[in-house]
Amino acid sequence: QVQLVESGGGLVQAGGSLRLSCAVSGRASTTLHMGWFRQVPGKERSFVARISRGGSRTYYADSVKGRFTISRDNAKNTVYLQMTSLKPEDTAVYYCAADTTVQMTSRADMYDYWGQGTQVTVSS
Repeated sequence: QVQLVESGGGLVQAGGSLRLSCAVSGRASTTLHMGWFRQVPGKERSFVARISRGGSRTYYADSVKGRFTISRDNAKNTVYLQMTSLKPEDTAVYYCAADTTVQMTSRADMYDYWGQGTQVTVSS
């Protein structure tokens, strides 16, 4: 059973930065494609970024491209989301997710494991 625990959320002013972390346990992170998603009340969970098992391939939602960076340290079984130039519209609960399949995906329904989420609030 894979467990994911996010941390690093909080309140930040527009233009600021935050780094989210996702600790992976229960399975070697090298066997998992990883993704970050976010959700605001009343809306579906939306894709933010994903990274391949080895970390060589990344992909971003257009809304965060150039501002967010996903990375991973497989020695530490941890995935990161560095967020810069934050905007009020980035306010959401951010979730880490793990995909055990071979093909990388941006579809939330294809991810097998989810963390509990961490709140990010960006004030204007």
